[in-house]
Amino acid sequence: MGAMIDFSQPADVVAPQLLGAVIRRGPVALRLTEVEAYLGTADPASHAYKGPSPRCRTMFGPPAHLYVYASYGIHRAGNLVCSPEGTAGGVLMRAGEVMDGVDVVRARRGERPEDAGLARGPGNVGACLGLSLEDDGAALSLAPDARSPEFALHAPTHRVEWVRGRRIGITKNAEAPLRFWIPGDPTVTSPRTRRTAVS
Repeated sequence: MGAMIDFSQPADVVAPQLLGAVIRRGPVALRLTEVEAYLGTADPASHAYKGPSPRCRTMFGPPAHLYVYASYGIHRAGNLVCSPEGTAGGVLMRAGEVMDGVDVVRARRGERPEDAGLARGPGNVGACLGLSLEDDGAALSLAPDARSPEFALHAPTHRVEWVRGRRIGITKNAEAPLRFWIPGDPTVTSPRTRRTAVS
């Protein structure tokens, strides 16, 4: 497996490193293809912008944990907490490719999209991983050989090309180029062509 990801770094540094990483929960494994960085109290779009609250206190906790919240009161979206403890930051998992457990994922989704659409969008990523609000604060296992029954993250095995652009689905600080994705990957949400940088 690739080098370990240092989650004590700011979210906009960690985010592109997560592209191509695989997050596994039990039988389901997703290769992350699209993420968004949220920069805590420096970012008006972040849940942590106004400081700690019961909803977002996990974002101020130790890094390499999950921050799970209810999106639109229906979906469960998952973020990977970054930055040193006490400094909020997180990377939203926006899209991924199902690498393992496709039958489990299809049962959880309750509908029949094409394979590329199974984990397209934050709510669908949450559904694929079976996220619930009880998972808020769960630790990530970062050991390369982890076989955790909960959440294990495996860093990319090789360098991944990525692009960045404005975040979508938000109104505050939307112009910030804090959305990162793998160009040309069919699992990524639209728009897929706006870019401001290439690695």
